[in-house]
Amino acid sequence: MNQLILTACIAELSAVRYTPAGLPALDLSLHHESQQTEAGNDRQVKLVIKAVAFGAMAERIGQHSIGKDWQFSGFLATPRNGKYAVFHIQDFQST
Repeated sequence: MNQLILTACIAELSAVRYTPAGLPALDLSLHHESQQTEAGNDRQVKLVIKAVAFGAMAERIGQHSIGKDWQFSGFLATPRNGKYAVFHIQDFQST
């Protein structure tokens, strides 16, 4: 199963672009900070991850401003010409 749920804020937001098929697409960066327990020890975690949304989801996210925390859900995939995973957002809601 490839499913990711992440509470994060929008750190960067590009302008909505359109795929060759005419589908709206939005590239963004998400920033996450939390405290996690690993091997019995508390650890501060910071993460910046590239994300993308398509269709109506891209239009919805594009209406929101940078800096507010949201809970995002979706999956990870590597672009055809990429070397890193990108978070594909399928849904989001206020935290």
